[in-house]
Amino acid sequence: MSVNAKTEDIEAFVAVVDTGSFSRASELLGQQVAKVSRAMGRLEGVLNVTLLNRTTRRLELTEEGLVYLQYARDSLNLLERGEEALRLLNQKPSGLLRIDAASPFVLHQITPLIGEFREAYPQIKLDITSHDNIIDLLEHKTDIAIRIGDLSDSNLHAKNLGRSALHIVASPEYLASSNVDVALSSLSKHRLIGFSSSASLNRWPLSEEVKLNFDLKASSGETIRQLCLAGQGIALLSHFMVAGDLNNGKLVSVLGKHLLTPNNREPVQAVYYRNSAVSSRISAFLDFIQPRLTL
Repeated sequence: MSVNAKTEDIEAFVAVVDTGSFSRASELLGQQVAKVSRAMGRLEGVLNVTLLNRTTRRLELTEEGLVYLQYARDSLNLLERGEEALRLLNQKPSGLLRIDAASPFVLHQITPLIGEFREAYPQIKLDITSHDNIIDLLEHKTDIAIRIGDLSDSNLHAKNLGRSALHIVASPEYLASSNVDVALSSLSKHRLIGFSSSASLNRWPLSEEVKLNFDLKASSGETIRQLCLAGQGIALLSHFMVAGDLNNGKLVSVLGKHLLTPNNREPVQAVYYRNSAVSSRISAFLDFIQPRLTL
């Protein structure tokens, strides 16, 4: 068996396709643009085909490039699995694992588990970031992202971690000071706190259509939680971040019977790109946190 293409050239090809440009591929690989360009030239020369059509505005896979891409992905994934298997012969999973999640999930779910996880897997180094908007995993060099709600990106693998119910919540102080009863018909007259970053998060899954007016917004769910605790109004938040507040009476759940469930904001999923081999680090982390999450 003889393979003429070099692994580093195949890696460059896949990176260019995934990022959409030579410059972004060079950033992902930590190489100069010229080196990535030479790798593409070598690969096309060895294969004697054109894999990418290049214009000033975009890169486009040729028919040959489309065929070769899947084999390139599979071969790189298989090699990564082989290297991982060798590393695991005599030791536990090791290396860097980059995780991203919305700040409330990091604070309320991941952070409390980190100490125990590090004791169980001392050779895994963690890099945890918080983005309240959906991020590009490749651009941010992220291995796993925890996302709340339904997924629409077909380029992602997803592992279901569970569901987190929604609650319409307010502080007892806000409810006591309000001159308006809390009912669907009067909800629009209350001070409602919404999300500034996503209109979809301000569409509450109610049993009846109600016009909602948000006179206070924030980009982070954790900020909205703090505003509720401070008596600034009513908000719709996930159980995983307000369960403790409901248990100790700092927040009160209202209109629960009018919330539709299941709904598209309840799923909690870990996602990663399809071309990523599921390394032992990813498996170890997900298998560890899933039974310990309090969704």
